[in-house]
Amino acid sequence: MPIHLYKTSTPSTRNGAVDSQVKSNTRNNLIYGQHRCSKGRNARGIITAGHRGGGHKRLYRKIDFRRNEKDIYGRIVSIEYDPNRNAYICLIHYGDGEKRYILHPRGAIIGDTIVSGTEVPIKMGNALPLSAVCQKEESTSTDMPLGTAIHNIEITLGKGGQLARAAGAVAKLIAKEGKSATLKWRTTGIEPAHGGFTIHCLDPLGYIRPVL
Repeated sequence: MPIHLYKTSTPSTRNGAVDSQVKSNTRNNLIYGQHRCSKGRNARGIITAGHRGGGHKRLYRKIDFRRNEKDIYGRIVSIEYDPNRNAYICLIHYGDGEKRYILHPRGAIIGDTIVSGTEVPIKMGNALPLSAVCQKEESTSTDMPLGTAIHNIEITLGKGGQLARAAGAVAKLIAKEGKSATLKWRTTGIEPAHGGFTIHCLDPLGYIRPVL
C-alpha cells in the first residue's frame, strides 16, 4: 500500500503518515443518515449506560455481509474509511451493475476482482462455502485447503456474516466432518460447529485490514 508522509510544518505533523489509497466517502445510495442511537438512555430518558452519546456526526454505510452475488465478478473501485467500525471498507462494482460495500480484506488493492460462489479461485476476498474444503492430497484451484483464514463468518445460511467482522479478526478452518466444520479462533482456541457452522454458509477468505 502506498504511504503518504507529511512534511513537518508543525509539531503535530511530525512523522505523520496516511494511506494514500484510502479515499473519502462520496454520497451514494449506500450511505444513509445517522441511524438512531439511544445515547445510553432508555425509553424514559434515564441514563442506563454511562459515558455514551456525543461525538462527531456519522453517516451509516450499508455493508454487504451476505455476499450473495454468486458467480458475478466485481472490481474494487475504492477503499474508504467507515466511522462506524474499526476496519476499512471497499466499494465493489459488479458486472451486472450492482454496487456494494464489503469489509476490506487485507492485501486487496484497488483494481482487484472478487467473486462469490461454490467453484471460485482460492483468492483473498473471494467468498466460498465451507463445503469447498478439500481434505485430500490432490486438490484443485477451487478447493479450500485446511488452515485457510476466513472472516465475516456466517452462522445461518443466507443471514449474512455475524462473526469475525472486527479489524484483525480471523478464524481458521481446521476440520470438516459431515455437514459441520470446526474453526480455530485467535483468542478462544478451537470451537467445534455444534450445528452452528454449516458447510453451506459463505465465508470470505483472508483477514480484515485494520485502520492505520
